[in-house]
Amino acid sequence: MSAFISEFDLHTRAAADAPTIAIKDSIDIAGYATTAACRALVDQPVAATHAQVVQGLLDAGWRINGKTNMHELAFGMTGINGFTGTPKNPQDAARIPGGSSSGSASVVGLRLADAALGTDTGGSVRGPAACCGVAGFKPTFGRVSRDGITPKETTLDCVGPFAREMRVLIDVMTAIDPTFDTRTARANASKSTVGIVEVQADAGIPNAIESAVYRADFVSRKVELDAMTDAFAAGLAVINAETWRAFGHLVDTGKLGADLVARLRAASNTTSTDLEAAERVKRTFTAAVERALEDLDVLVLPTLPAFPITLEAARAGTSVIAMSSLIRPFNLSGHPALSIPVPVAGSALKAGLQIVGRKGADEKVCSVAAHLEAALAA
Repeated sequence: MSAFISEFDLHTRAAADAPTIAIKDSIDIAGYATTAACRALVDQPVAATHAQVVQGLLDAGWRINGKTNMHELAFGMTGINGFTGTPKNPQDAARIPGGSSSGSASVVGLRLADAALGTDTGGSVRGPAACCGVAGFKPTFGRVSRDGITPKETTLDCVGPFAREMRVLIDVMTAIDPTFDTRTARANASKSTVGIVEVQADAGIPNAIESAVYRADFVSRKVELDAMTDAFAAGLAVINAETWRAFGHLVDTGKLGADLVARLRAASNTTSTDLEAAERVKRTFTAAVERALEDLDVLVLPTLPAFPITLEAARAGTSVIAMSSLIRPFNLSGHPALSIPVPVAGSALKAGLQIVGRKGADEKVCSVAAHLEAALAA
């Protein structure tokens, strides 16, 4: 099944009925090669030790049931992979599953695992979560260990969980982050104050966000965030530079997909001037988010500005870069951000509702998400 790179049963203290979790193929599992779903890395030596997050899950009694497929080298938003196959979108098999943590979102949505781990550099957990109709969380930058993660050097990437229910996602966070306060994450969030960020999105999706906030009975108000567009572009510049630095040497191997080669070559043109400008935007946008959160507990906005396009359209060359316009900025700023599925009037597909919190307030983001989840289920 293309959602998995490989399936197995890895456990230490796990009981027979222990919850299962799948691990993105950019995260080390001892005894298995970390290939990032790329032909150029299939001959990598097997990992000698588990990534710290994997060891935390095993110590907490989770059963790991496989490594998940992904967009090649974690450098793409569609999840389409000509080498390892393309994971199925559980909401609509004709649509892209999203990337780069495509397999992780897919296995959770298809109920092949209770949860999964992915990585999020420019929306690569939240985007697939929204495409596939599950919950996905990008913690505060630097809060969850990246020991044993490919690529090793990054200023944006975060390990984060997928789950169908917030209670399970919170269980995963408890296992992978020793500082995570489970009691706070499960606390009653009904009195939280919410800022609804005004953004451009397809008809129906912003209304779905406002309707969810109304159903949750939160105190809310509209909010404008300055420099969102600039932050999107700046985040892209940083990702391009860092991905070229990590994987540019693979371009001439003849073992990369043609689309990836083209993106990497374009990424190589990122200049030091581009990165200096990105750093200025980062400061401006981070300050704007923090100002907005001074008297609000969280901000909410769509995860994606539109429903995922079809596989056919993606393969025909339809650009998907705008998919990350509302998620990538929060990689640049480093704030915790979580996507939960939300119904949209007149559509069989669910969209993603994104919740952004103060740096370090990951537990508050989770508690707000759990309250919204309960309100939507009522």
